[in-house]
Amino acid sequence: METLSAFPSPPWPNPEPNPPPAVADSERFDSDSISSEPPQLPQTVETTVSSTAVEPAASQPSLLHLSFNQDHGCFAAGTDRGFRIYNCDPFREIFRRDFDRGGGIGVVEMLFRCNILALVGGGPDPQYPCNKVMIWDDHQSRCIGELSFRSAVRGVRLQRDRIIVILEQKVFVYNFADLKLLHQIETIANPKGLCAVSQLSTSLVLVCPGLQKGQVRVEHYASRRTKFIMAHDSRIACFALTTNGQLLATASTKGTLVRIFNTVDGNLLQEVRRGADRAEIYSLAFSSTAQWLAVSSDKGTVHVFSLKVNSGSLGNDMSHQNDSSLSVAPSGSSFSFIKGVLPKYFKSEWSVAQFRLHEGSQYVVAFGHQKNTVVILGMDGSFYRCQFDSVNGGEMTQLEYHNFLMPEEAF
Repeated sequence: METLSAFPSPPWPNPEPNPPPAVADSERFDSDSISSEPPQLPQTVETTVSSTAVEPAASQPSLLHLSFNQDHGCFAAGTDRGFRIYNCDPFREIFRRDFDRGGGIGVVEMLFRCNILALVGGGPDPQYPCNKVMIWDDHQSRCIGELSFRSAVRGVRLQRDRIIVILEQKVFVYNFADLKLLHQIETIANPKGLCAVSQLSTSLVLVCPGLQKGQVRVEHYASRRTKFIMAHDSRIACFALTTNGQLLATASTKGTLVRIFNTVDGNLLQEVRRGADRAEIYSLAFSSTAQWLAVSSDKGTVHVFSLKVNSGSLGNDMSHQNDSSLSVAPSGSSFSFIKGVLPKYFKSEWSVAQFRLHEGSQYVVAFGHQKNTVVILGMDGSFYRCQFDSVNGGEMTQLEYHNFLMPEEAF
């Protein structure tokens, strides 16, 4: 059995005069993890970092990664030269880090707005090995810890006290403070690194692919319960959680339907239709109130759906909620009187608002902090802010556009 070993980090500045010794705790696990260097973490305070003085490059960098932070107020871009952090509203670059040698960053995961990030090398000339997760402290402009694995890291998710690392067929959950391995999950092949975690400080809900095609696994750590949901007949292509982990939206490789489930009992609460033809779903996102769901795909259209789910207060701890608090509101469809007669295609719920983009480009989407707004990020460097009419629906209105890969003076 392979074991996880923990050993001291190099002599970096230590905020604690007498830190606890690193502890190896992997006898219960058959782990792909080789080693971990526990970080000497400084206090992770919320911060706004001024932009680094960097001379504009002769050409734009190549994008390798895009992701929003947990509250969708910022986003991170990994490039073939380093990484950049941006604020969404108002749009501006907060800071960038371009490395002298190599520089390719394939994964950048933020922890809200604090100075700690998780980095994984990527691209043709990676800054770090692609089988390592580097814990970066931007106050020190250096890595303060690392996790090493026997295979490439596909994704990383952060919670305030947990680090989740996704490999091709495994998910590891670590304690943030000392990088102690807490849990290991086996999955079906997961090359996209699909994983979603809740962001309540009182509990952790984690969703990852199961061991069967079309299956998702839900881990409720507060109640120590595991729930398997057969979400689709085809392979899972994308999923998203609400902040409190109550609701789960899933899409398959067919890309025609999106389903919303109660994560506690696995019940299907609602089904919405993106379109009739196959598509690759790139991202799903709930609004902060779970009233709306946004979907982006390779068809070049972002859809916003109205959700009929009564989820109560999204800020409540799930461990103290009754499963019946999640229900489906009555549908106002004019076809309800002949339900069961119409083909499923006609009974599906369609989007209330749409925004047209370039077909074939990859976009990720989230809801903005302004009312009824959507933020769209493109792998071509595009930033859109759009507004939808929550009553009449239809085409969204573009409020703002930027190319965030342009030199900072162009903003």
